[in-house]
Amino acid sequence: MDGRDLVDVDPYDPGDGSIPVFRWRQAGCENLATRRQLREMGLRPGGQEPVARIECRGGRRWAWLYRIDRALPKFPMTLAKEAALDRAMAARQTCPACRRRYFHCLPLRSLGSCLECSDGTPADPASYIAPPATHLLAA
Repeated sequence: MDGRDLVDVDPYDPGDGSIPVFRWRQAGCENLATRRQLREMGLRPGGQEPVARIECRGGRRWAWLYRIDRALPKFPMTLAKEAALDRAMAARQTCPACRRRYFHCLPLRSLGSCLECSDGTPADPASYIAPPATHLLAA
């Protein structure tokens, strides 16, 4: 045996040209990452197609794997994006009845207002910002 007949075989390659599927914590590739891992590195997939897949819970959950060397840097947050994000969060955190802006998201779909306006449960004053006093501005 002179070594010319030895072939390097990938045990995870299905051989039919489809994407290889790894089991949970079995990928072992340093050059592949999920979207979440790319985001932690300050990267994004950048339009590339996934090259592999990780499955867990018997195939009921899975995540795509992307090549790190083809990933692009994340887009920086602009002032317009930051303002839009603040408006979206204000809509989720502001009670329509009492106009208080809480530090957490309110159950607006189920209750339609904060707990204090809905059923009278008192809210901790440290958990919200009081609305501006509009009646003082009109005077």
